[in-house]
Amino acid sequence: MKKCLFCEIANKNIETEILYQNKNWFVIKDIKPKAKIHYLVIPKKHIDLSLNCNKDLISLPDAFKLIKKIAKKENLKNGYRLIINNGKDSGQEINHLHIHFLAGNKL
Repeated sequence: MKKCLFCEIANKNIETEILYQNKNWFVIKDIKPKAKIHYLVIPKKHIDLSLNCNKDLISLPDAFKLIKKIAKKENLKNGYRLIINNGKDSGQEINHLHIHFLAGNKL
């Protein structure tokens, strides 16, 4: 069975720069950025698809607190975009829930 890349990062088995984090989420740069700022906000616990996160939704407020912190630190007064892809047909490449945070230029 193929290991989940985001779980490997969360478990510190793969070294990557963690830009921000809190108890339940961490943030890294997207390796294929679609904007000047393109981060991935990722739950530390594996959740395969957003439709399957039922009881894990309790950690979503932590994600939005972290997103608010990022926007403030990055001085993004003109806005930002959040995207959640769900499944292969949406373009989701890693089967682990994550939120794309895009900003830094007009989208």
